[in-house]
Amino acid sequence: MTIEVWAPRAERVRLRRPGAPDVELAHDAGWWRGDVVLASGDEYGFVLGDSDDLRPDPRSRRQPHGVHGPSAWVDLDAFPWTDAAWTGRPLAGGLIYELHVGTFTPEGTLDAAATRLDHLTDLGVTHVELLPVNGFNGTHNWGYDGVLWYTVQEEYGGPSAYQRFVDAAHAAGIAVLQDVVYNHLGPSGNYLPEFGPYLRDGQSTTWGSSIDLDQPEVRAYILENALSWMRDFHVDGLRLDAVHALHESPDSPVHILRELSERTDALSAHLGRPLTLIAESDLNDPVMILPRESGGHGLTAQWSDDWHHAVHVALTGETDGYYADFAALDAVPKTWSQGFFHDGTLSSFRGRPHGAPIPDDVPSSRLVTFAQDHDQIGNRAAGDRLSATLSTDRLAVAAVLTLTAPGTPMLFMGEEWGASTPWQFFTSHPEPDLAEATARGRKAEFAQMGWDESLVPDPNDPATFERSRLDWSERDDGDHARLLDLYRWLASLRRAVPDLTDPRRHARGATSAEAIGGRVYELERGSARVLVNLSEVPWPVPRRAGEGVWLATREVEQDGDTLIVPVEAAVLAGPSSAVKALSAEATAR
Repeated sequence: MTIEVWAPRAERVRLRRPGAPDVELAHDAGWWRGDVVLASGDEYGFVLGDSDDLRPDPRSRRQPHGVHGPSAWVDLDAFPWTDAAWTGRPLAGGLIYELHVGTFTPEGTLDAAATRLDHLTDLGVTHVELLPVNGFNGTHNWGYDGVLWYTVQEEYGGPSAYQRFVDAAHAAGIAVLQDVVYNHLGPSGNYLPEFGPYLRDGQSTTWGSSIDLDQPEVRAYILENALSWMRDFHVDGLRLDAVHALHESPDSPVHILRELSERTDALSAHLGRPLTLIAESDLNDPVMILPRESGGHGLTAQWSDDWHHAVHVALTGETDGYYADFAALDAVPKTWSQGFFHDGTLSSFRGRPHGAPIPDDVPSSRLVTFAQDHDQIGNRAAGDRLSATLSTDRLAVAAVLTLTAPGTPMLFMGEEWGASTPWQFFTSHPEPDLAEATARGRKAEFAQMGWDESLVPDPNDPATFERSRLDWSERDDGDHARLLDLYRWLASLRRAVPDLTDPRRHARGATSAEAIGGRVYELERGSARVLVNLSEVPWPVPRRAGEGVWLATREVEQDGDTLIVPVEAAVLAGPSSAVKALSAEATAR
């Protein structure tokens, strides 16, 4: 076979294998190539220039000894896939479940995660989204400090375990979305600059040096990696981390996101199944999800932080930092009906106008909406979930809002049963200086925002990681079980009521009112009404002709043809004949 590596900065490149003589590679326009024989599992690496240090393959599929060690050859085509009949799942109408492999189960492996797929199917999940699994230094990490994008972290089980997980998910009817990071590289184990100009001089992101997207080979490195997940690992789509931090020249003939969407659509047509691209973007710019024919990048969807912020403020009353703008009475109704809260309006947090309106013809499913996610929990000082401070009734309100709102709903692992475990920021940097700097920087960041820095756990303390593991033993007990039952019910309601999943239907008629000690919302989606009372008093709502209660999170009283929504309750109402079976079950509750 021919081994090749792009290393324009090296004057000499040798391929090294344990117990074998080095192989001198031939140079051709920045690429170095040579013919060698490698069997699956054989370890190898590259030696650059006059150094004698071994470096892993930038396209390594496996790092059995960590990101500083040699790579191991993997034949991905040798895996015995059983998903030939898998035709995929479109995102529209779906329910996403976000999880971190290392803390989802006690074992923290992909094989262990596969044993919990029945829980996801029972919940009604259609897409499981894995936080980054690419190679990072240490044994546990959120995954966003990756340095070898083509690998699967060894502690998770490596590439073979990843293939087994995807195969099992498809057998369970669940599509797999992989979170990928192309805007920066981690602080330890990043040897790519020794090979070539992967990083942009003088330009950085919040997390490190920017990737130089104007280098054709660097661009190709990213695009090939993205396609490889979907082609070689049978993944059904990607979540693209912080795309606002992808910097390229204004003279670039085509934006890298547009090029990725073009190539993904071509691969989708070739494979005969839908492939999904979801952007995390801080821009509130519909260009992400507009069709390419309309000048957009043509991505499938983007995360909606505005929806999270509006719901979080309504439920918790927190108005610090970027939550300040979302204290506005119309924050929930506006994001419900228009998608973005900031659509050209003044953002006090940023000190300037922010965002642009989403055109009316953009399907509502193109926004991924959530009340909790890994960032919004983990980037709090103590990594506290909503369940740490809210009553079960308010968690039930969060459930109703999440699963009835326009958009594609997403749950963060454990949210469905009100998990008591936190989700904290954790690392396992072996280098003491880096570990200390990370901990110090974390405390300084929160102190600057006015948080009590004593609440901030040491990211490198193994206990921080252990505290963040889900406790599955609590899932079926008391209020946890009742909340889980509600999430299951709401997911089934979404499947039964077309108005709740119709991507062409834009929500209208969203209104709000202030009551004693809180707010009341009346939100519509076609024939469905979502009535939310977060005040301290009952609130009368006129009953419409032929309208019945599909679901109430608490007891609902009736007074003539007026529906009384109790304190901290949420009610989904609509034509009583629409879902008789579900209505009967809801009444029994």
